[in-house]
Amino acid sequence: MLAAISEATAPSTQLVVLTGLLAAGLALIHLFAGRLRFIRSTPRHHWLSIGSGVSVAYVFVHILPDLSKAQTTVQEHLDAEIAFLEHHVYLIALLGLAVFYGLERAAKVSRQRNQDSGNGDVTSPNVFWLHIASFGAYNVLIGYLLLHREVPGFINLLLFAIAMALHFVVNDYGLREHHKKRYDHSGRWILAAAVIAGWAISAGTELSQAAIAVLFAFLAGGIVLNVLKEELPEDRDSHFWAFAAGAVGYAALLLAL
Repeated sequence: MLAAISEATAPSTQLVVLTGLLAAGLALIHLFAGRLRFIRSTPRHHWLSIGSGVSVAYVFVHILPDLSKAQTTVQEHLDAEIAFLEHHVYLIALLGLAVFYGLERAAKVSRQRNQDSGNGDVTSPNVFWLHIASFGAYNVLIGYLLLHREVPGFINLLLFAIAMALHFVVNDYGLREHHKKRYDHSGRWILAAAVIAGWAISAGTELSQAAIAVLFAFLAGGIVLNVLKEELPEDRDSHFWAFAAGAVGYAALLLAL
């Protein structure tokens, strides 16, 4: 689990290459997801709800159970000045959720202001770049965690990559809805490059056990918010049974392996 990561163990060349290929695959999702018909369909296609369910299942079955164990890891590595986190790893997950809630709220307010002023149903340039910078950092984190995950092994790598791939499809849908042509013109390219950058950083560096725990906690909070913001609003026309099928099916797979 999270506490079982060995800081001294360097990734093998084969693992670096494999995770690099997976990072490239995740980057391609941002570049080409817009060409998938179901991404742009109205009402919202049930495959997006399935992808959301898979992402949430990965968080609740695979990441969050490890965070309680990670508290011991964090306690052993943090300086006294921030030792309060030793019993509050979940605060990092809450921070991740709050950050992406704030980003979503900023995008909605910006779109509404532009609509009211007759400038179209799109965000302002400032909010667009705020979103892209934030989701770029989010993608760097995911790219990094491809190589340095909480649980080693090919199966766990594949499970993480599948969950993140479907999560990227959902994120791509939401970002394109907010930012329209700006996202297609430049945003998707930046986010694709961010995944590769995260993987490149991971190939040359390895963070401590405590840092990995904190990164996974933040990722968990971000995934939960980014999924629920797409599933809960009535105007999303989401599909409960598709979401439930994705969540239950992937949870069963995670528990079985």
